[in-house]
Amino acid sequence: MAFDEVRFPANLSFGSVGGPERRTEIVTLANGYEERNTPWAHARRRYDAGVGLRSLDDVEALLAFFEARRGQLNGFRWKDWADYRSCRASQEVGFEDQVIGIGDGETRVFQLLKTYRSGGQGYARPIAKPVAGTVRAGVQGKQLVETLDFTVDTTTGNVTFANPPDVGTQVTAGYEFDVPVRFDSDRIEVSVASFQAGDLPHVPVIEVRL
Repeated sequence: MAFDEVRFPANLSFGSVGGPERRTEIVTLANGYEERNTPWAHARRRYDAGVGLRSLDDVEALLAFFEARRGQLNGFRWKDWADYRSCRASQEVGFEDQVIGIGDGETRVFQLLKTYRSGGQGYARPIAKPVAGTVRAGVQGKQLVETLDFTVDTTTGNVTFANPPDVGTQVTAGYEFDVPVRFDSDRIEVSVASFQAGDLPHVPVIEVRL
């Protein structure tokens, strides 16, 4: 799958609407009870890029980005302003934000994860597109130094440690991240007159599996 490591202009995604989508299969039995199951291990996010547009210059920037991606052909990065950091919105990124693994004395490569918890339940979301220069990592409460103690592949979300963390040690990380997406249509319709009157184009964007 073609993917361009370029971010959709963040000033245009600000103000857009969207979020995670789940797929649940529900069967209602004869006695009224339900059986529920999901074929998806991970949620898939959808957004509307058109809602963030504010001027005709924004429209031109959108059209240029759309054409450069060849419509739906090439994926790209998207900043989800409602969920783009490993920590709470009111906090700063720290190296102990998320537990990404437990050392076994041999493994050196760990996938970045973000865990969502509520009501005693949790969901670990793989993070494949961290933002370069924002990743912090540590082992058992000790912060490490990027390039010296670890490296980050910003195209996969893999963190590689120079030395494998010891057995039983907690491996942690903090970061900002983007969502891998593509346009969900090969067509964009914009009317200059209607846009000036406040009618925004509909530009669907959907998360892609990597």
